Amino acid sequence: MSAQILDVASASGVAAAFVMGLLGSGHCAGMCGGIACSLTISLPPRVRGRALSLATYLAGYNAGRIASYTLAGAVAGAVGLGLAAALPIAATHVVGFSLSGAMLLAVGLHVAGWWRGLDVLERLGSGPWRRIEPLARRLAPARSPAHALALGALWGWLPCGLVYGALTLALTSGSALEGALRMLAFGLGTAPMLLAVGTAGGWLGALARDPALRRWAGASLVGLGLMTVAGAVLMPGSHDAALAGLEGLCTADAVGASLD
Repeated sequence: MSAQILDVASASGVAAAFVMGLLGSGHCAGMCGGIACSLTISLPPRVRGRALSLATYLAGYNAGRIASYTLAGAVAGAVGLGLAAALPIAATHVVGFSLSGAMLLAVGLHVAGWWRGLDVLERLGSGPWRRIEPLARRLAPARSPAHALALGALWGWLPCGLVYGALTLALTSGSALEGALRMLAFGLGTAPMLLAVGTAGGWLGALARDPALRRWAGASLVGLGLMTVAGAVLMPGSHDAALAGLEGLCTADAVGASLD
């Protein structure tokens, strides 16, 4: 049974990270849409005029960005594993899911525009970014798909409250590998929007910033966070209860299998 719980927890965490990226990608379009558009516009006309060439560069930008997220997730997962060693084994799931649920709630409020507390984290991340940005400027505009990949890898370290929220999911994952998988899933969740913005231009970014759409996405993440926190807090002695919030929204089939 414990192995099944761990399997479900792993699947739930990865699914939750993907959902966070997918529903939060409107925030990505608002913050990174201008970057995506400028990276596209800076390409030579011969590249922008050929769909396959443009797709290669856009894939490079986003693959590099997601690779940086994955690396950060591995580091966060390793740090979280060390912190978890200080907790009683019975408490690790409850604490982990409580933190994950609280961050999902915070990210949902942030995406919907109802609370700007994550701006503090973005300001903290601006210090390291000031050291990275000059290198990114030297690489732009991308002169080859390899340059696009490198530029995307630097882009991945841009201060972003949504990314920091996802890193909390990696922190509570229990291992470097699981943390990397969660951030990989998060990055893949953001990819469709940023690929579309890079292709279609600013009008799609403006659509993604529509207040009604962002409120809907934010409310969905708030609901996910509340379900997760409730499952962890209301019955703190039960691992199944701690998993219930994420399982209910992201992995209903896996829940049924674990109960069997």
